[in-house]
Amino acid sequence: MSFLYRSAFALAGDIKAGRASAVDAVEFFLGRIDTHNGALNAVIAVNPEAARQRAREADAAAARGEDWGALHGVPLTIKDAFATGDLPTVAGIAERAGRTAAENAVAVQRYLDAGAILLGKTNVPFMSADLQSYNDVYGTTNNPWAKNRTCGGSSGGAAAALAAGLTPLELGSDIGGSIRTPSHFNGVFGHKSSYGLISLLGHIPPAEGLLREPDLSVAGPLATSVADLEQALALLLGPAASIAGPCAGAPALAPARFREPGELRVAVWADDPFCPVHPAVRAHILAAAETLEELGAQVDREARPAFDAQANHENYTMLMLSILGADMPAAVREQAAAAVAAAAPEDMSEPLLQLRGIALSHRDWLREDERRQRTRRAWADFFKDFDVLLCPCAHVPAFPHDHSEPMQARTLEVDGQARPYTEILRWAGLTLNAYLPATAVPLGITDDGLPVGCQIAGPYLGDRTALAVAALLEQHHRAFVPPPGYAG
Repeated sequence: MSFLYRSAFALAGDIKAGRASAVDAVEFFLGRIDTHNGALNAVIAVNPEAARQRAREADAAAARGEDWGALHGVPLTIKDAFATGDLPTVAGIAERAGRTAAENAVAVQRYLDAGAILLGKTNVPFMSADLQSYNDVYGTTNNPWAKNRTCGGSSGGAAAALAAGLTPLELGSDIGGSIRTPSHFNGVFGHKSSYGLISLLGHIPPAEGLLREPDLSVAGPLATSVADLEQALALLLGPAASIAGPCAGAPALAPARFREPGELRVAVWADDPFCPVHPAVRAHILAAAETLEELGAQVDREARPAFDAQANHENYTMLMLSILGADMPAAVREQAAAAVAAAAPEDMSEPLLQLRGIALSHRDWLREDERRQRTRRAWADFFKDFDVLLCPCAHVPAFPHDHSEPMQARTLEVDGQARPYTEILRWAGLTLNAYLPATAVPLGITDDGLPVGCQIAGPYLGDRTALAVAALLEQHHRAFVPPPGYAG
């Protein structure tokens, strides 16, 4: 039996039935890591002996007829932002090098409670605060489609490992496109869940041991099939039991809004002056919309929710930086406040916008939150007429590594024009600021061989609708395709 690019949940079924061995699966993925990871640097910590021992226990349990759960005996890797007690949790922070956590993150424990075997950790940027995955502890992770290009961030190591066949399933987090952008750059599937569905306790940042769930940020699975996303989401749902108590169960998600493609209402937002989109990304999104239309869906390429996209970006950026700024040194916050005080009130340029978020007072945060709630209402009204929205995960395909500082001085080329690097947050924040679910799907490749995907956004708590549309595109438009050189 081949383990390469096999469904994690189908593999668990085979292990429980005795048709496959967890020991063999662990050895297979360790072999893949040995063969391919040197050129990628996606998996940055492994514990082979612990994984082998757990695999022996999984096989013995299966022989006794025991069922550990939906991931019985399946080896997998985990994004290094999630705390783990058996492997170092560095989160790209030099001061944490070699440190393990006191306990597993809640989401990690849910994979393990379903029978998964922790095989390794995957690379992230410093504090998961970039759309490229590199740090001073582990170095740079390359894209398996083009090693001179980024795999994205912050779940970049996770997406690269999946695309290269080093793991059958991953766990990501997203506050600025950190699931969706790496999925798009590496040609894999990812699901950014509705805000609040999956506990982020044990995610770094903010810090190990905190009991508060961060605003905006969400967790979600990455996989090579929609079916694995759906089953992984079911495992991950629900608040932390230590906070919510034993009676709090997983939230009840609504079923998909349609049963047949002819019942589906699709809006398409493939480009916009607020963040101009690379022609290949735009073309692939429009082609995906055409596929859905040919299946019978109603497709509207002009409809937009009733809010200003630029104003939403400003609101989102300030809210996001207020979260990130809370854990910054006091001197940084003081410098931000001084810069904001000296600036013109109408100056919303990108660097100053971020400083405004870092310096945000609680009173001003409440005002920005009110702006967000009004945007959420506009989205809710929009989704009375549409079931999903197709739009970019990011406005460009994977770009060449660029670690120059300051980050705000970097640029990305769109249609021959240099655009500010931080614009890469704009399409991600469009849906994230309203707490919406969004499934990232691969759509095709550019003329120079780089993956292109899009995000399928649904109404709040409409995760199953977004996933159902993803499944349609997987079946009728494009399924996962391995990068060249990784299929065997």
